Amino acid sequence: MKVIPGPEHRTENPTSREPSIRPLDPFIPHPDVRERHSLVVRAPAAVVFEAAEAFDFQSVLFIKGIIRLRQLLLRSINVERRPIPFLQEALAMGWGVLASTPGRVFVAGAHCQPWLADVRFVPIAPADFASFGEPNRVKIAWTLEVEPLDSNSTRLATETRAVATDAESRRRFRHYWRWARFGIVAIRWFMLPAIGRQAERAWRARSTSGVA
Repeated sequence: MKVIPGPEHRTENPTSREPSIRPLDPFIPHPDVRERHSLVVRAPAAVVFEAAEAFDFQSVLFIKGIIRLRQLLLRSINVERRPIPFLQEALAMGWGVLASTPGRVFVAGAHCQPWLADVRFVPIAPADFASFGEPNRVKIAWTLEVEPLDSNSTRLATETRAVATDAESRRRFRHYWRWARFGIVAIRWFMLPAIGRQAERAWRARSTSGVA
């Protein structure tokens, strides 16, 4: 597994072109903030998606530390949690499913006020997401994507976009984003390689046992 940090934290493969239309384009075509990160994992796409779906992102101590630091800085409530699969936890937090292609792409979104200490994510129906404009809110959408490069390698990617619904929320969001982005981007940088390692271990175990 090879990771090259960059504007999109991306490892390019000369045999595969990135699509011109992204999964988030129908929902947030003109974001205030856009972050995309990807890497190549040496395992089939189905195995990579399974690993991502089941991954407990707070199992990475650095990610857990970032979340705890935000709680301390904003004096939010420290809620005890149990290990839970990534996508299951996202839905439990209030994220809504905007689109899904089983084993390939998962798109989630919600509106919130991210500058609050205890953020409440409120889902929006997919058909209403692009036009939603309730004042003093920020719409956020993110993806989990796997793209087969060949039979044994996959591009794993995640993209996050955010857009404020009015000038006041944009001002507050920009103030928040000045410092929060460092933790949010770092979480992606640690999460994707951890998922990749988990997928590669699972694929090696299957290959060794003869189960594919």
